[in-house]
Amino acid sequence: MPRRAFLPDLLAPDLPLVIVGFNPGAVSASQGHYYAKPGNQFYPLLHHAGLTPRRLFPGEDHTLPNHGIGLVDLCPWRAGQSDLLTPRDVAQGRRALLAKLGKARPRAVAFNGLTLFKHVFGRMPAPGLQEEKLGKSAVFALPSTSGLVNGRWREREAAFLALAAWLRPRGPAAGG
Repeated sequence: MPRRAFLPDLLAPDLPLVIVGFNPGAVSASQGHYYAKPGNQFYPLLHHAGLTPRRLFPGEDHTLPNHGIGLVDLCPWRAGQSDLLTPRDVAQGRRALLAKLGKARPRAVAFNGLTLFKHVFGRMPAPGLQEEKLGKSAVFALPSTSGLVNGRWREREAAFLALAAWLRPRGPAAGG
């Protein structure tokens, strides 16, 4: 029986970018918006990297597809800290996530958290562009934007800037 997701997937076919989160935090689940907990650096990093024209706020998450960005969670039916997810949750979420991404066909998929990436691909990555692909989608690993992971602004900034640079058109033959 399908479980009810706390947040809707924000997906559309052929977006330039889909960002994958682990699961909604308690604040996000209660407010009904992605990355809603104060202290999460998600929206400031999107803007700082030039992926959005201004800093958006959690209540504006539904506008991200208008900026070419989709959002989806690995385990959208579990709210709270990701370390409380069971292996079964992760396995079910992985199957569903891969099916959703296969239908959406984004140009790039970025995993918001290195441990999240490990749960999907089975290895701990360095931040940045990865050798793996999902269909034709390039894959990036980003350090978590969570406020629970402190003191990593420079690492996060570098990863988001590299992602934005990769996404920028490079002339008529652009494609990454």
